[in-house]
Amino acid sequence: PKNILMIGPTGVGKTEIARRLARLAGCPFVKVEASKYTEVGYVGRDVESMIRDLVETAIDMVREEKLDEVAERAEQAAEERLLDLLLPPTPAPAPAPEGTEATAELGHRESDRTREKLRLQLRESKLDQRLVEVEVRERAMPPFEIVSGQGVEEMDNNIKDMLSGFFGQQKKKRKMTVAEAFDYLIQEEENKLIDMDQVTRIATERAEQMGIVFIDEIDKIAGRESGHGPDVSREGVQRDILPIVEGTTVNTRYGMVRTDHMLFIAAGAFHISKPSDLIPELQGRLPLRVELSALTEEDFVRILTEPKHALIKQYIAL
Repeated sequence: PKNILMIGPTGVGKTEIARRLARLAGCPFVKVEASKYTEVGYVGRDVESMIRDLVETAIDMVREEKLDEVAERAEQAAEERLLDLLLPPTPAPAPAPEGTEATAELGHRESDRTREKLRLQLRESKLDQRLVEVEVRERAMPPFEIVSGQGVEEMDNNIKDMLSGFFGQQKKKRKMTVAEAFDYLIQEEENKLIDMDQVTRIATERAEQMGIVFIDEIDKIAGRESGHGPDVSREGVQRDILPIVEGTTVNTRYGMVRTDHMLFIAAGAFHISKPSDLIPELQGRLPLRVELSALTEEDFVRILTEPKHALIKQYIAL
């Protein structure tokens, strides 16, 4: 892809343009600050973590889409489970002597009627404050110290996954209102209906093919080396970012992800440094230059008055 470099002062909407673009196209989008990263060997975030964040965003996106598909079925299943809690089903009767079958049938009908009456009250939110006892899962997770450094985020994720398998998911009964229980049961049913392997597969593919990474404050890592002080790792960060923009394979908790077809949008105000202060290889990887002009007084007037939720309109309403 043709990567983009946006140049413009604070507040002109560099991030907003990219974010809206991603939302319109339905692309996974992640915004990172270049100044948060430091060269390998310094304390700070590992540059590859931007790709891991992108994959996480893609997974959330695909999961939301799948949730919409199963929402209705999950709600029905949760309603049935909640009614079972409110009115436990009648146990199957033992073989009864002749003549009592009619009585049993009558009892069943009565129970069905009560269940339907409860269902109606449940839908009309009349039972929201009643307490029920629900079996909830809780993960036994030992506390962990996260140390920063190269690849540590990845290691931490793997350790957490491993431990959740070790310690398992314990169940315990908890009292909660019907409204809370309904939300909890819907979540449980949704998790049962969603195939997470399929979600992961679709999400990693979408991140690889349509992912947009917005690298803000790129001007903060430009500038000539002075060889001492805080500038020591600036060029190093650029060199670390280079292979990712160029196309490489990043190891994530969901498998290997290629960055060849991702779109990288770098942005900065470039008050002090110039785009030509970036290392030549990185400049070559950002061929499209967009210059945004600073906001004028008229622009601020329009911002305050024109949008649907403009501040002045809000104050008039107040």
